[in-house]
Amino acid sequence: MKLVSAFAALLLAPAVALAQPAPPQSAPHEISFTSAPFLKLPTDMHLGEVAGVAVNAQRHVFVFQRGNTSGPAYGAAAAQLLEFGPDGRFLREIGKNLYAWSYAHAVRIDPTGNIWAADKGSDMVIRFNPQGEVTWLFGRKPEAADEGAHPLEHPRPPLPPIDGYFRQVTDMAWDSHGNTYISDGYINSRVAKIGPDGRWLGSWGSPGAEPGQFNTLHSIATDAQDRVYVADRGNRRIQVFDTTGKLLKIITIDVPAPADAQPAIGPKPGPAGAGGGNKTMQPGAPWTLCITPPVNGRQALFVSDAYPGRIYKLTLDGQVQGWLGRSGKQAKEFGWIHEIACPSETELYVAELLNWRLQKLTLAGTP
Repeated sequence: MKLVSAFAALLLAPAVALAQPAPPQSAPHEISFTSAPFLKLPTDMHLGEVAGVAVNAQRHVFVFQRGNTSGPAYGAAAAQLLEFGPDGRFLREIGKNLYAWSYAHAVRIDPTGNIWAADKGSDMVIRFNPQGEVTWLFGRKPEAADEGAHPLEHPRPPLPPIDGYFRQVTDMAWDSHGNTYISDGYINSRVAKIGPDGRWLGSWGSPGAEPGQFNTLHSIATDAQDRVYVADRGNRRIQVFDTTGKLLKIITIDVPAPADAQPAIGPKPGPAGAGGGNKTMQPGAPWTLCITPPVNGRQALFVSDAYPGRIYKLTLDGQVQGWLGRSGKQAKEFGWIHEIACPSETELYVAELLNWRLQKLTLAGTP
């Protein structure tokens, strides 16, 4: 079954329905925060690019990183899943030398405590139980026995997606009924839906810039009302769907970058739309999504961009309440935030690619 009927009907509706202006909002404020060292690594253990971070109900912190590499200089396997205690003390490595480990992208904890990892290099999603045992596998990596086995190519237009297979998968989220939503991702440009029993239920989305289309689904999250939020990074927007794939809302973050803002690496991005329409490096382009657990019916959405390197705090209807940080190498500065864990509105764990580190942030109250 394909989850396309509701979406097809949506495309026939007047486009103005999706283009209505957002309600007026007050100017966002800079949020005061502190950063403290957290991870206590064993002697001679080093982080590489920290691609993912998640926190479970016991306050254990899971780090999915591109360290402990093996293989050639180019195309080396770069994925390692580490668990730390609430005090930052190293506890264990999960899935050591796992067949799926290739290029770490995201780690999440589902509502029942299972540990999920999305590996962009092997095109696989792995579910571990809390004991660290592999319990479910989704997708399949290319066979090493194939003649000329090599990473997936990027033809334009891309090849049609195939049910059950991913092409550069990025992230996972869950609804209140136990369904899993997987952002698939760099090539397939769709959201896959998996049932509570692990069955493939369908997918929605395609490459493009129209409502309901995607240009790099980089992160995915759900709220307590089972709305599905997708970081459509290359289109510089967050698209919100119901569980059938019906588009509900489009959110953009339009806080101007400071005039003196510097990128974490590379040149300052040009005007929006430069580079063939890919807006990945534009201010407000969502690299990460994290929605806090509900407290008295309230949840907050945290989003980060690569330039000017900020974290934004939003309401679930898309109003920007505040922002914090900037690109850089010092504490309280960021180098390409790749995933955020947000166990509360005032506590964030931030995984950085360029700085090879994890920062634990404590935020002041809502501005």
